[in-house]
Amino acid sequence: MKKLVAEKIMSKKSIFKSTNHVYMKNIKEKVVQFTFRSRFVPVFARYYSNMSKPSVYITREVNKEALDLLNTQCDVTFWTGPGPVPRSELLKNIENKHALFCMLTDRIDSAILDRAGNNLKIIATMSVGYDHLDVPEIKKRNIKIAYTPGVLTDATAELAVALLLATSRRLLEANEEARTGGWQAWSPFWMCGPGLKGSTVGIAGFGRIGQEIAKRLKPFNPERIIYYNRSERKKEAEEIGAERVNFDDLLTQSDFISVSLSLTPETKEMFNEAAFSKMKTNAVFVNTSRGGVVDQQALIKALQQKKIWGAGLDVMTPEPLPLDNPLFKLKNCVILPHIGSAAVETRKEMGLICAKNIVAAFKGDPLLTELKT
Repeated sequence: MKKLVAEKIMSKKSIFKSTNHVYMKNIKEKVVQFTFRSRFVPVFARYYSNMSKPSVYITREVNKEALDLLNTQCDVTFWTGPGPVPRSELLKNIENKHALFCMLTDRIDSAILDRAGNNLKIIATMSVGYDHLDVPEIKKRNIKIAYTPGVLTDATAELAVALLLATSRRLLEANEEARTGGWQAWSPFWMCGPGLKGSTVGIAGFGRIGQEIAKRLKPFNPERIIYYNRSERKKEAEEIGAERVNFDDLLTQSDFISVSLSLTPETKEMFNEAAFSKMKTNAVFVNTSRGGVVDQQALIKALQQKKIWGAGLDVMTPEPLPLDNPLFKLKNCVILPHIGSAAVETRKEMGLICAKNIVAAFKGDPLLTELKT
């Protein structure tokens, strides 16, 4: 799409019949906006700035603070459709861009990189996970990768605890009973579930998020907090009062298991049929990391056969989960639409970190949060 000045846009509205574009142009530091609506899906919005500035493509509409920062330094184009940017649009718009600001829903592989060409210097993903990126291929091309670790730690840990409680104390099921007339009278064991006091809590993955989950669960007075991690976290574990165990012991001893593992070839489907068969029948399983660390069919079987008490999932495979998936039919499974970091302040900070990383890359400064792997 050619760059248009304000006068051309206002005099040729007819060219916007089939699309919805928002054009923004810097005029003496003041942003002027023109919007044209149609019955078609919104496609993209653009900040126009000096064409000598580096160009950035953003795969979703992000917060104003991030856009404003980028607009002072770059020529920015972003997708404003209701869902993830279609691959065809990404391929079309990434061409010759200097930076890509993407989401975990965007698969960035050699085809995208080829289309981008030699201009592409940095990919900033608004996520802590990076399994959607072909990291070896990106590194081979000397393209920097930035991500957003740390900032979403608290929000994800909060969500993990909420999901654990919602699953164990049957909150969604109880809410449905209250709304649909199932609540008739008090009963000694109606809507009961396992409590945390005196229990053994197991944390699979004891990085930043795993540690914060453990800290938040400690005031519930579990008898033990145990963790499985590739490397020992002695100092952090001592501060929390957690004990490192091997994977089998985590499975067999835990009443609650919260998963905060990165998805790697080693962790892929780590929670499989053999793993679920070793868990206690009263075990509550919670996953807020990546759906790929779980063999989903094995989990479905374990829940259907009541080999474990229940499961709380913020991540699954695929996402979104098809409505005919058996997990939706199970009362002992709570499903959330991948909202671990969905605190307003957190998402704003994630966007701003991505923007700061892109600006730093263009200035030749060190990135705030570069992926070194």
